[in-house]
Amino acid sequence: MSLDIERYEKLRELLLENKKWPMLYMFKFIVPNKDGMVDRVKDMLPKHGSLSFNHTKSFSHVAITCKASMKNADAIIKVTHQIASIEGVISL
Repeated sequence: MSLDIERYEKLRELLLENKKWPMLYMFKFIVPNKDGMVDRVKDMLPKHGSLSFNHTKSFSHVAITCKASMKNADAIIKVTHQIASIEGVISL
């Protein structure tokens, strides 16, 4: 099993421990501040979520946090996987 699949299976197990859906989930990503990457990640996050941004002193990276009500574990994993697959983006 690849590390990517293992990582998402572990996340799915942890999320399924929650018995009440929908749940408020906090997505957090570190994104290089270049080539429109911040906007690209922002556009992939749930539209109904609240966003906050923090940048490094050098403005080279931006931490993006999105809190959103999510309907199930698979919806969370889908968003996380799509964004984390962008080269240079770190999922926290």
